[in-house]
Amino acid sequence: MSDNSNPYGGYGGQMTGQAHFGGTPAAAAPAAPAGLVKDTTTAGFARDVLDESRNQPVLVDFWAPWCGPCKQLAPVIEKVVSEEKGRVKLVKLNIDDHPSIPGQLGIQSIPAVVAFVDGRPVDGFMGAVPESQIRQFIDKVAGPAGADQAAEIEAVLEEAGALLASGDINGAAQLYGAILQADPENVKAAAGMAECMLAADQHERARELVAGMPEDHRKAPEVQAISKKIEQLDEARKLGDPRALEHALALNPDDHAARLNLAKILSVSGKREEAAEHLLLIMKRDRSFDDDGARRQLLEFFEAWGPKDPATIMARRKLSSILFS
Repeated sequence: MSDNSNPYGGYGGQMTGQAHFGGTPAAAAPAAPAGLVKDTTTAGFARDVLDESRNQPVLVDFWAPWCGPCKQLAPVIEKVVSEEKGRVKLVKLNIDDHPSIPGQLGIQSIPAVVAFVDGRPVDGFMGAVPESQIRQFIDKVAGPAGADQAAEIEAVLEEAGALLASGDINGAAQLYGAILQADPENVKAAAGMAECMLAADQHERARELVAGMPEDHRKAPEVQAISKKIEQLDEARKLGDPRALEHALALNPDDHAARLNLAKILSVSGKREEAAEHLLLIMKRDRSFDDDGARRQLLEFFEAWGPKDPATIMARRKLSSILFS
C-alpha cells in the first residue's frame, strides 16, 4: 500500500512494519496462497479433508465429469475460495472414480458441497448456487471475514504497547506501522505511532501526524491524550532550566511556582512519578496556591498519561488520601 492510501505512511520513516495479518502482507494485494484448491481420492480423503479441517474449514465439492451444474459451480467456488486467502480450503472429489465416500455421506445428487470442521461434516449445500451464497456459506462455517485479522491486530497492539513501555521505541513503531499498513484507519495504532515519535524526541513529526488525522480520529481519547502531551511539551519548553528550578527549591521549599514548573518539565521528560510527587506536596502544604492549581495540573497529567499508567494509579491513590483525609 502506498502512502497515498495510508495517511500515516509518510510519518513512519524507516520504522517499517514486519508483521503480517490474515496470512499475507497487508501492504499489497498478492496472489492467493497455493494449495487452497486440490483434488483428492478415497485413500487421501482422511489426510486432505479430515486432518486438514483441524487447521481451517475444508469444503468438499462432490462432482462428476458428466454433470453440467458441476461445471457451472466449479469456477465460481474456486474463485471465492482463492479470494478468501486461506480462511477455507476446497477439496474436489470425483464421485465416479471414488464412490465410497459420497455413499457413506448419503450424497444423492450433485453438485454437493459439504463443509468439514475438526474432522467432521458440519454443513453443506447442493446445486450451482451464486457467488454471494457461497460467500455467505463460508462466513457461516469460518466466521465473518476479518474476524481473525481483528483479533490479531488487537494482539499486536498489546505487544507494541508493551515494547513501547519497555523502551523499545523502534520495535513498537515497527508493529504500529505494520498495523497501519493492514488497517490505515486504526486510530489506536496511529496514536501509538505518535507516542513512538514523542518518545524518540520527534515532537514535530508527532504534531504533524496528529494534525493530518481525520477529524473523528483527532477526537479519539488516545489521540486527545497525545495532543495534551504535545501541549505540555510546548509549555515545558518555556519554563526554563530544571536545574535552576531545583536550586530555587533548595533555597525555598515553599516556592510553589517553581515546584509546579518543575513538575511540568519532569512529566514531559518521562519522570511522571516525580512530577506527581511535587504536585502532591504542593497540595499538602497549600491547597489555595494558584486556586488549587496543583490539583488541576495533576488532573491534566492523568489525562495525558492515561488511566492505566502506573504513575496515574499511584498519584490517584495519594490524591484521594489528601482530598478525603
